[in-house]
Amino acid sequence: MSDARSGAAPAAGSACASCPSFRLRDLERLGEGIDRWDHLVALAGNPNTGKSTVFNMLTGLRQHTGNWPGKTVTRAEGGFAFAGRRFKLVDLPGTYSLLAASPDEEVARNFLLFGNPDVAIAVVDATRLERNLHLVLQILEITPRVVVCLNLMDQARRNGLAVDDRRLARDLGVPVVPMAARYREGFETLLQAVHDVATGNAHCRGFRVQQQSPELKRAVEELVVQLEAAFPGLPNARWVALRLLDGDDRIIEAVRRGEFRAAARAGGDLALVQNRGPAFPQDPSRARDAEAGVPQLRNDLAQQPGSPSRPGCGSDEPRSGDRVRSHPDPEGDR
Repeated sequence: MSDARSGAAPAAGSACASCPSFRLRDLERLGEGIDRWDHLVALAGNPNTGKSTVFNMLTGLRQHTGNWPGKTVTRAEGGFAFAGRRFKLVDLPGTYSLLAASPDEEVARNFLLFGNPDVAIAVVDATRLERNLHLVLQILEITPRVVVCLNLMDQARRNGLAVDDRRLARDLGVPVVPMAARYREGFETLLQAVHDVATGNAHCRGFRVQQQSPELKRAVEELVVQLEAAFPGLPNARWVALRLLDGDDRIIEAVRRGEFRAAARAGGDLALVQNRGPAFPQDPSRARDAEAGVPQLRNDLAQQPGSPSRPGCGSDEPRSGDRVRSHPDPEGDR
């Protein structure tokens, strides 16, 4: 007998199969040579969070580097295989927000919106968690399929900081993996979490700000209906509606030009669509209706008592830019 009652040792492998280090035997770093994949993974995060270390650790330091179409922003991608699945990893530019105030932010936002990644890994600095979570919350507004890589835990410990990763995972509704990427601490757990989210073995509910005024809720719902009618199958229509109400000129222009349908086909880069010329939606008149209705909706919101000067941000979605600017200037950090 091989069970515990017999006093015999468990069969080789049975005790190790659940061991994190054992799972590394399933990892194959594919570097840049990946022409087919089962799952697409986006790697996002603030600058100086160790995102590149995570990327190189997964791909084997053989990433393919180039530029995003129509931009000077560096594009890096690579691949890895794990537990019988092939993953393509796209390293998005480091950014503090998704408001698209810079080419880096626009590239990151568009890929998350239209690239339809199966998983988004959000790398955060455990020593600067408050500021880093701003980007995480913005990503969760776009997709709930997120794995938070709580990196630099070694520095947090040296600074006397304790992070309750289990509580954070419960609050965010997604897996949170404590890591010290430079020492490969937590690497195996990250791999398993990405695999589980990509394959549907882990259910992500994704935190969203729930507080909202009835007026904002009505405006968003009305605009979502118009957007979905103009752009059938548009992903993340709610997020697009919020940005329209916030007066995002780039999103307004995308609606005007009918770029959203083609952006999804182009793998999430609106610049690529622009280079090919305008791509009008199935029903251009409905796109014009959606665009025309935005000023009136914003004006209605502005008339409500206690409304902010930028009505689209309201109580439903605090403006990410405001939250980032409330912290020290990033240029003054490491």
